[in-house]
Amino acid sequence: MKRILQRLFPVLCLLVATGVSAASALAMAQAKDPVAIATHLLDELDAGRFDAAESGFTETMRTAVPAAKLKAGWEALPAQAGPAQGRGVAVAQPQGLMTLVVVPLHYARMEVVAKIAIDASGQIAGFLIQPAPPPSAPVPADAAFTEREVAIGDATATLPGTLALPRGAGPFPAVVLVHGSGPHDRDETIGPNRPFLDLARGLAAQGIAVLRYEKRTRARPGDYTATPLTIDSETTQDAVAAVALLRTIREIDGKRIYVLGHSQGAMMAPRIAARAQAAGLILLAAPSRPLLDILVEQNRRLAAMDGSVSPEESAFIDTLVQQAARIRAGEDVPPQDTPMGLPAAYWRDLDSVDAVAEAKPLHQPMLFLQGGRDIQVVDADWQRWQDAFGRDERATFRRYPALNHLAIAGEGPGSLAEYQTPGHVDTGLIGDVARWVLSR
Repeated sequence: MKRILQRLFPVLCLLVATGVSAASALAMAQAKDPVAIATHLLDELDAGRFDAAESGFTETMRTAVPAAKLKAGWEALPAQAGPAQGRGVAVAQPQGLMTLVVVPLHYARMEVVAKIAIDASGQIAGFLIQPAPPPSAPVPADAAFTEREVAIGDATATLPGTLALPRGAGPFPAVVLVHGSGPHDRDETIGPNRPFLDLARGLAAQGIAVLRYEKRTRARPGDYTATPLTIDSETTQDAVAAVALLRTIREIDGKRIYVLGHSQGAMMAPRIAARAQAAGLILLAAPSRPLLDILVEQNRRLAAMDGSVSPEESAFIDTLVQQAARIRAGEDVPPQDTPMGLPAAYWRDLDSVDAVAEAKPLHQPMLFLQGGRDIQVVDADWQRWQDAFGRDERATFRRYPALNHLAIAGEGPGSLAEYQTPGHVDTGLIGDVARWVLSR
């Protein structure tokens, strides 16, 4: 399964694992039924008609995942998951300019899900097979904290969230968790892993309230039909609203609310902390360079992981480089010619963020956390943060050699495939965050 995820579906593997910053929702009324398209793809694969399956792909997908690669991956599934035992109910959900169809696939030895991204023309732009996430464990009755449902934001467009609250009267310090790129749920679920669930419960058990919530691009993608997608409407505004909500809760110390951003959320943490007047910020796997550069770099790194770069992979990267150049040149680039099909205006807005520059004027303390096996936000980003704040009394740096981008420990070189191996956020990292917050 790991090998399939790493090499069979590179386009959507990056899209899902690193996340897509979702764009404005696009109506599918004039396109074919996305569930029917996804079902037809799986039918063709089950029947062994791999050329026919490939014919429904976009040009980029046909280049990256030709019929031969489809065949190798699909036929390898039963060897790892056991005989196929049918499918569950397909669910379609808008994801920016595409519709994502999620189909449970039942195998004898494990449950997996097929994720199929379909563009506005009805073509398949991405395809990923991954283990199905386990259900969330309930909070034990004897836990040192409880969980309650909350709503974040304006009353007409609220986001559902969960507040993990230590037992007692308080007031407690609190942390708001801010997602990485992509339409994440409140647990920031990636494969079987739920890093935000781990962080929330781990910190709550040590006396810190934690608020996590559904990202707007997942819970309310239709909100972008009238409002253009920007990095602020995607991330900043809701995080600021989450801090404001915590200040209304009796058990929370309104002067000790911190922002913990992960990946893209960490990149935006300085802006969020400034606007929300948070007590401090925690940056986990924080990019410090432009995301268009990081996107190209990630694809180059992933393509070379098996020791060689295929002509198809090289062509895909060349296209990505050209797309980034056109966006930066200010050209009117249609979505089908932009990275991941996202509007050029959104990419320009995202590309203009300089997290280091936005952090410099802040007075709040900052805690920087970085995994040594992170293949998405790498040492070049970590070094730029250290160059800027390494001698600054506001900043504390913690690096964990064994951790990946999800703050989960592993061995050997990092890979996207390991995101599909169940694990938990490192307890040492959680302890460091707790001690840092409680010492303020």
